[in-house]
Amino acid sequence: MTIRYAALLRGINVGGSRKVPMAELRTVLTELGHGDVRTYLQSGNAVFTGTSGVGEDTLAADLEKAMERHFGFPVACLVRSAEYLRAVVDDCPFPAAELEPKQLHVTYLSEQVDPDRFASLDPSAHLPEEFRIGDRALYLYLPDGMGRSKLAEALARPAVFKGLVATTRNWNTVVKLAELTAEE
Repeated sequence: MTIRYAALLRGINVGGSRKVPMAELRTVLTELGHGDVRTYLQSGNAVFTGTSGVGEDTLAADLEKAMERHFGFPVACLVRSAEYLRAVVDDCPFPAAELEPKQLHVTYLSEQVDPDRFASLDPSAHLPEEFRIGDRALYLYLPDGMGRSKLAEALARPAVFKGLVATTRNWNTVVKLAELTAEE
């Protein structure tokens, strides 16, 4: 039985460095034995089919090794199933239908986080910006978008996500990845 997945690559094709052409990413995934490989945008999103019974962490580790061999630099990767991606959309604690997509983001995390990790952040200091913890995800409501967000800046401090792989996608991409992995 095959399962549809999305691979979320962190920190590629930003600022002219760590270039990963999407055609080459598709090749790497195909060479790993995955089927129906497609990419979305240039920011490191790919969907593919894989064999059931292989865990997301194993798929991500295999992809990370293959990426380093192919490109010569490490690329942190998360792999998530179609079921998980749909749940992220469905479980959004903010009224997504009422917001502009640029106002809502999801930071996918390599593992579940304890709320204590964010104890140093004073939520009232960032209002009206807010965040909520989900299943291996952090939902961000940023009314003026990510670019000038003080909350996003505070969350970007190395200590906040120490020991984790964390990669953020805007709401349009979150929804699109759920749709692409749901396709037969």
